[in-house]
Amino acid sequence: MPNAEERLPFDWGTEFDRMAWLPGGWLNIAHEAVDRHARGRLADKTALIWEGMEGESERYTFRQIKLESSRFANVLASLGVVKGDRILLYLDRVPELYFAFLGALKIGAVVGCIFAGFGAEAVRDRMARSGAKILVTQPNLRRGMGDIIYHLFDLQHIVVVNKSGRYPGSRDIADLGYEEEMSKAPAEFRTARASQLDEATIHYTSGVTGPPKAVVHRHQAVVQQRATGDWVLGLRPDDVYWCTADPSWIAGTAYGIAAPWACGVTQLVHEGPFDAERWLRLIEKHGVSVWFTSPTALRGLMETASSSPAALAEMAPRNLRSLFSAGEPLAPELTEWGESALGAPVYDCYLETETGAVMCANRAGIKPRPGSIGRPVPGIIMAALGPGFERLGPGKEGRLAVRPGWPSMFARYWDDADEYIGRFRRGWYLTGDRARMDADGYFYLAGRADP
Repeated sequence: MPNAEERLPFDWGTEFDRMAWLPGGWLNIAHEAVDRHARGRLADKTALIWEGMEGESERYTFRQIKLESSRFANVLASLGVVKGDRILLYLDRVPELYFAFLGALKIGAVVGCIFAGFGAEAVRDRMARSGAKILVTQPNLRRGMGDIIYHLFDLQHIVVVNKSGRYPGSRDIADLGYEEEMSKAPAEFRTARASQLDEATIHYTSGVTGPPKAVVHRHQAVVQQRATGDWVLGLRPDDVYWCTADPSWIAGTAYGIAAPWACGVTQLVHEGPFDAERWLRLIEKHGVSVWFTSPTALRGLMETASSSPAALAEMAPRNLRSLFSAGEPLAPELTEWGESALGAPVYDCYLETETGAVMCANRAGIKPRPGSIGRPVPGIIMAALGPGFERLGPGKEGRLAVRPGWPSMFARYWDDADEYIGRFRRGWYLTGDRARMDADGYFYLAGRADP
């Protein structure tokens, strides 16, 4: 398959043509990621390898994920969910999260995840602001919500997932049991006719630089997510891939659901928290070849290695071909250590919740440039801008900006039109970061930009 440079001149239309599309020219992320494979030669290929925090291990084919997500779409239909309703998932990374996420997309709902580590106030804020109609959660998290549900006036149903009966005891009389509802639901569902411009997902920003913003993406985001799975991650049909990002963050949805499955690869999902030794053993156990993680995880691995170099040498993965990092700038020493200790190049890349996909990257097959977030991916025009919004030359620091119009560009902030409009000026989307570009077109982050 040709690499990104060999495809130039570039046209997004070609990437839209690569989609399977539903009859009538409709586009749905769930169809592109799973159902298209479930109806073809990949139907019985393992799509999901799940490792639970209590030592469980489960595998699901594309066909099985299609059936389970269709069952959940039927559950939602029985609860009166219609196109455009909001569904939020407050779950650990169990297979049911992925079935529910895809099922919500199939019915045409706008779906998002709430990080399981968040408390009741964060849940209330996200539920209330989105006007979510359905909450899918689990017993321990449900108990921690306290009385916030009495302040959620749009909430109609709470569906509780009790994975493998982990949590004994009765659930609240008003709640619905996921397992019971799924047992009654048909396994076939006709995916809703969704336009490529229909809203599909809602994510909340980290809140590091201000109150979390609710970011909405359309179904056409899958076009760029699949494309960058190919161009940036270099995914191949026989890969076993692992993204450690939680689906509550954009990286965990774009590169932990849409991109790998749209590319038809097998992916690993681990439920538990960071554990250096366990993570390395899982990479070796399942033959992970492409790994998408964070600088925090790499620092944790490096610290573990410094305290126990013999253990790292014993667990060093043999099949790992490439490792990608996103979320914050990757220190050059981590790039160098990763390649030396793990035997695979470490590629830094850049995306925001608002961008919906990787925009700039050190790409697979090209030697990474330490300290850099790489070069813009095909179809993306990026620049460092001066005070008058003029493009700056090499070595000059300015506002990092992107020409609007890429497929995964966010549609809006859910409840803040003025903030959304304010991110676009003089024909550019302003990322909120500062950066400089070198003579070869590689970008280097320099911190946050002033408002």
